[in-house]
Amino acid sequence: MSSSGQSSEHDYLFKLLLIGDSGVGKSSLLLSFISEAFEDLSPTIGVDFKIKMVTVGGKRLKLAIWDTAGQERFRTLTSSYYRGAQGIIMVYDVTRRDTFTNLSDVWAKEIELYSTNQDCIKMLVGNKVDKEGRRAVTKQEGVEFARHYGCLFIECSARTRANVEQCYEELVLKILETPSLLADGSTGAKTNIFKQNPPGPPQVADASSGGCC
Repeated sequence: MSSSGQSSEHDYLFKLLLIGDSGVGKSSLLLSFISEAFEDLSPTIGVDFKIKMVTVGGKRLKLAIWDTAGQERFRTLTSSYYRGAQGIIMVYDVTRRDTFTNLSDVWAKEIELYSTNQDCIKMLVGNKVDKEGRRAVTKQEGVEFARHYGCLFIECSARTRANVEQCYEELVLKILETPSLLADGSTGAKTNIFKQNPPGPPQVADASSGGCC
């Protein structure tokens, strides 16, 4: 994956969403990818997003990456941001077991409720592997979760940038292999992923299709 200038010319526009408990490092994973820097960040309030222009597989991509708050009090605010996302990154902290168990107890259920793309690509990310001595979730457990829910899987460290770029690259490559998501992300698609949908009842994804976890 190579970064390109902030040109308005791109082949596809993809919306990616970062979800997971507060404190697992979602904002740091985003900042590490966008600016190749690491900072200890305070919890996100509501939703934030960044733009990254990249070239993958010869295609010029504009990535709109949405960083959501993990605290429960922001849950209703962030639900509408699932709509239209071609990729969802589920983040947990390998040193905090509760952040892993909450993926199935909370976050996978939210995807099922709010995601509108049945072919949406999901990526499971175990962050903070630089703290290996404090690991509370094994890599094999991550592999098994990803297999059960049909997710891609990678472990990384926002602090050291280990596997951070690979995380986004693997996700985007999988989106590029999915025709329905390419159609959504084409420059001719009449969608505005930068605008929050108006309040209203959530659109429920067809869980029977197996496309959403």
